[in-house]
Amino acid sequence: MESWIIALIILAVVIIALVINAFLSMRGVNMLTETEFNQDLRKVQLIDLREKDNFEHGHILGARNIPISTFQMKKGGIRKDKPVYLYDQNGRTALRAARMLKKDGHKDINVLKQGISKWTGKIKSKNR
Repeated sequence: MESWIIALIILAVVIIALVINAFLSMRGVNMLTETEFNQDLRKVQLIDLREKDNFEHGHILGARNIPISTFQMKKGGIRKDKPVYLYDQNGRTALRAARMLKKDGHKDINVLKQGISKWTGKIKSKNR
């Protein structure tokens, strides 16, 4: 009976440690609404993390496509002296990319909340 209590305590400690680590790894990453995200797009490095076919179907004007599948290899081309604005389809993949950039020393990292799926601004596509 005591062994399950010890196991439960260990599990709780592990969960707490994971939550704290996730919180600390996201410090310095700004989650922006569409309005906030759209304010300075001409002055930032705007990166669409979706795969090429989704990017070509429609993306935010001025975005550079670096799919998450190749992000680890290509992230070295992202400047550290300019703000980075990341987006994907729903906001989850961008958080992964933001953590990678943060580990590499980037300071001004911004993610579009809920991704492009909720974007109401202008979209550029290959068909238009």
